Amino acid sequence: MHRRLSIFTHKLLKNSNSILNTTTKHTTTFFLCSHFNPSNPRAGGFAFFRFLSYSPVSRRPPDPEDPSNLIKEDGVSVISQMWIENFREPDRIATNLSSYLRRLELWVLAYQKVCADEMGAYMPRSAIQRAALEDLLALRNAVLDSRFRWGARLEFYIKSPKDKTDYQSLSKRKIKAILTTTQPTPFQDRLVQEVLLMILEPIYESRFSQKSFAFRPGRTAHTALRVIRRSFAGYLWYIKGDLSTILDGTKVGMVINALIRDVRDKKVIDLLKAALVTPVITTKDDGVEKKKKKRKYQKKRVLAEDEPKPDPYWLETFFGFAPEEAVKLPSWGHCGILSPLLANVCLDELDRWMEGKIKDFYHPSKSDVIWNSPEGEAEQGNTSWPEFVPTSGPDKTRKMDYIRYGGHILIGIRGPRADAATLRKQLIEFCDQKYMLKLDNESLPIEHITKGIMFLDHVLCRRVVYPTLRYTATGGKIISEKGVGTLLSVTASLKQCIKQFRKLSFLKGDRDPDPQPCFRMFHATQAHTNAQMNKFLSTMVEWYKYADNRKKIVNFCSYILRGSLAKLYAAKYKLRSRAKVYKIGSRNLSRPLKEKKGQSPEYHNLLRMGLVESIDGLQYTRMSLVPETDYSPLPNNWRPDHEKALLEYIRLDDPKTIEEQRSCIMDQGLVSPQDYISMLVWNYKRNAVMMDQLSLVNSGSINTERDQLLLLGSNQDKLEHRTKEEEENGERFSVSQM
Repeated sequence: MHRRLSIFTHKLLKNSNSILNTTTKHTTTFFLCSHFNPSNPRAGGFAFFRFLSYSPVSRRPPDPEDPSNLIKEDGVSVISQMWIENFREPDRIATNLSSYLRRLELWVLAYQKVCADEMGAYMPRSAIQRAALEDLLALRNAVLDSRFRWGARLEFYIKSPKDKTDYQSLSKRKIKAILTTTQPTPFQDRLVQEVLLMILEPIYESRFSQKSFAFRPGRTAHTALRVIRRSFAGYLWYIKGDLSTILDGTKVGMVINALIRDVRDKKVIDLLKAALVTPVITTKDDGVEKKKKKRKYQKKRVLAEDEPKPDPYWLETFFGFAPEEAVKLPSWGHCGILSPLLANVCLDELDRWMEGKIKDFYHPSKSDVIWNSPEGEAEQGNTSWPEFVPTSGPDKTRKMDYIRYGGHILIGIRGPRADAATLRKQLIEFCDQKYMLKLDNESLPIEHITKGIMFLDHVLCRRVVYPTLRYTATGGKIISEKGVGTLLSVTASLKQCIKQFRKLSFLKGDRDPDPQPCFRMFHATQAHTNAQMNKFLSTMVEWYKYADNRKKIVNFCSYILRGSLAKLYAAKYKLRSRAKVYKIGSRNLSRPLKEKKGQSPEYHNLLRMGLVESIDGLQYTRMSLVPETDYSPLPNNWRPDHEKALLEYIRLDDPKTIEEQRSCIMDQGLVSPQDYISMLVWNYKRNAVMMDQLSLVNSGSINTERDQLLLLGSNQDKLEHRTKEEEENGERFSVSQM
């Protein structure tokens, strides 16, 4: 049997030309010859069966229906180019935005961002399944063909990876509940919002005023406070206005008119208009309070593997300390994350109007200490130097400044109160005409700096100082005098801090605050509870970073939290009083509190063996441990880091900058004229080679990218060889030949 099989294989090898084609002949013959051994027929039989099961490797042609073939570039690079183009020409009207809506790269990037919010983890592009890419393509086509509807709850082009619901098998009752009750924003709506935000944000960030600081990247409440400390020194009268009713809801026509000023793309405008017009379905409340049913005992819910964890207690607590100016976040129709951007687009008209008023109001005085230049904004002088009394009068500069954080505005005026009243009247008329917002004198109060102005939970007030002035009189005599001056003080409001603590049930009383136990942490361990409060305290230290009374306010917060935890531990471990808790757990509550006396071994022995977790003591229990206030000055014409990088890149990319650098180098004598002429000759030859290559490509003589690279390399070699020969022969070009 084996002999017959070997003979058959030998004949098969002889007649391989009739069996195998020309491409696989040599490969198959080598495969059989290398594995076939006549002295071992068993091995030859296995080789034959391997041959029968062998199939030559061939590369599959690309699938034309695969959506990944449409991704030609990285989404981040597409967005970066958009930012560069808009900051290079900030006043250019955007017309062709639909071309960006067609870019599948932006939709994939939006899918990654929304999935990160939904799942709590970043999804790389390689992990996106083909089915998800096909759904993304279907959603993109629906948006381009005007088939997409905002708020559709049963018509999905793409679903969230978490959503495993089979909507086709739902009962009528569940379908009715979905259509008539409040539901979270659909996943596909969030994708469209994210794509529109990526397209519109670079357009408007290059146009927005430098006076607005809310809902913008790189600008925070800390930035606003630092700008106030730098630019509002020396102002006497302040106008504080609340325009946040615009953020509650606005008319569609006003938003669309504000958009059309800079964006002239019908597809994008229609999408945003539909998002504003489409009604949002919410649960109807009849005003009748339903009786609370007794809830049965429920087991602790276990989070899924791909489900994000809820916010920790310390973060929820810190959210309760949000300032009044930052609490209100606009939400218009189905715009979602686009609402803050649209609010800034509408209020940008107010910013531009105020900038014009600032220029008209400025009247410099040469006898002034701070502002005495005719330009005003070009050189403000040393605002950290004390402004000497009197701070107002005919011989003083009249100046005004303005800042906006969301729907709240702050105007500082240096001059008589009559000027502030005139400006308030003009502001009321402007808001009535532009925003149809009825304001009065009570909603725009004029306050003096001595009374203290509350903004972002910080009080702006004037501090009197008595510096020693030394100057040289006539004859060279140095005179020292005691002067009187004022400085702007930015102080955290202790009253507002107590109010927030009372709202979170951490204390009661105003004059003598009494800490209350935070029973929400009753079932947590001592180590976990202390860690949560330490994170909260660290966040408070960062929030009050620029307050003059940073040490005092953080020490007060630490006192309230330490007393609250002491009362909680006293109730939990039945120790009756805070004094016993401090006696056992020490001042910072870092020692373990025993449930019953004598039952727990020594804590340090258990900690050394790894049987218990270490307990971190409460931070900032003493005022000396609190960091100092950050008084680092904010430079004039400050911009966020990403804007500075963009402007620097645009400046370096400009050919004029290169010419300026070359001329500067030549003026300083770092490069000789002969070297500069050689450099110009080299650039001339290189440009000639590139033009020859471009003409060949345009004429169709070169088709593939590989041929273009080969031509470029050969021309570069020719150029270097020719230049070398010219240098050897001593040929030089004169300036007239150039």
